[in-house]
Amino acid sequence: MRPIIDVHERLPLWETIPLSIQHLFAMFGATILVPILTGMDPSLALLGSGLGTFTYIICTKAKIPAYLGSSFAFIVPIQVAIRNWGLPAALFGCVMAGLLYVVVAGLIYRIGTVWIDRLLPPVVVGSVVIVIGLGLARTAVEMAGLLPPPGETVHFLSSPGVWTALFTLAMAIIANMYFKGILNVIPILIGIVSGYVCAFTQGLVDLTPVREAAWFAVPPFVTPQFSLPAALLIAPVAVVSITEHIGHLLVTNNIVGRDLGKDPGLHRSILGDGLATSLAALFGGPPNTTYGENIGVMAITKVYSVWVIGWAAAIAVVLSFVQKLGVVIQTIPPSVLGGISILLFGTIAAAGVRMLVESQVDFAENRNLILASVILVIGIGGAEISAGNFTVSGMPLATMVGIVLNLILPPEQRQSA
Repeated sequence: MRPIIDVHERLPLWETIPLSIQHLFAMFGATILVPILTGMDPSLALLGSGLGTFTYIICTKAKIPAYLGSSFAFIVPIQVAIRNWGLPAALFGCVMAGLLYVVVAGLIYRIGTVWIDRLLPPVVVGSVVIVIGLGLARTAVEMAGLLPPPGETVHFLSSPGVWTALFTLAMAIIANMYFKGILNVIPILIGIVSGYVCAFTQGLVDLTPVREAAWFAVPPFVTPQFSLPAALLIAPVAVVSITEHIGHLLVTNNIVGRDLGKDPGLHRSILGDGLATSLAALFGGPPNTTYGENIGVMAITKVYSVWVIGWAAAIAVVLSFVQKLGVVIQTIPPSVLGGISILLFGTIAAAGVRMLVESQVDFAENRNLILASVILVIGIGGAEISAGNFTVSGMPLATMVGIVLNLILPPEQRQSA
């Protein structure tokens, strides 16, 4: 059995590259799915992922083995921002989200993390995470072809799109439940590839754009454009993403056997994530976040070397300039994306439930019950508030309301027996 390779240790290149590819596979499916759902370019997501990971490694003094990929928390607000103000405005909001990370990192460096626990207790964070997953549920079902137009019905036996979606979902579930080793941590990629092959056999894939594309080309960069409404809509989501980041760091601590929150420090880790997010948005990529899948790769391989992570980032940067790969990604049929999204978005919602359970949130307390109830209904119901050109709705609104309620509601008064 391979001995544990610590954070700073190097491996021969012929061993490093295969391990790096494993990390790349672990994040690939989810990372390309975010730009597809938001209307961004998948090649820019790969580029932002690679450059963002390099930025993170530098900020953390190469002491934390973490790979950064596209964040699902920002999907809905980015979709809303693009629909109302355009992609450049949405990118400006993503830049501001990254800078909010930087502000939080500075506060943690100065006054510690107690204020985060007060501002975002598990009942708020868990409920918001549930909203993120369930808020995307309709999108997944529509792409899978399981939500027909009014007055029509879904005919499973005659709909190749529905069959493809269900096959994609089945393959992802099988990979997650029954595959072992590295295959167990890339069920999204396995589902997408299997579904793509199935869609091709059903005549749902047109490879003409792939044949016409060049092998190498510079991705179509998009620059941010100032938009205060988009910034106010997207930036607050960083608060939720930061709590996810802290959770991933705690898991990484357990795997590598170090207190990375002290050395190099939580503030450096959050700083790196924030700068990576802003950097990606500057040329058209979605916000970044650390990935649990890559933590799973380290747990399986027992290789914690930052050098392996760095090579994975370098490969991602190179792949972002392979135009044929970018075009192949864009030819993935909606049915394949819908099938994998059913599992993925449901998993996000289930993670929120898990957070509530593991944190032992007591719903016998009216305070917790009120917080969760209001957050869930506002978020999943798609509530919207507008003031002039500014509009906030869904998950961002639910997050803001949850934070405010948490601050103003008095602590539960327990009566002694």
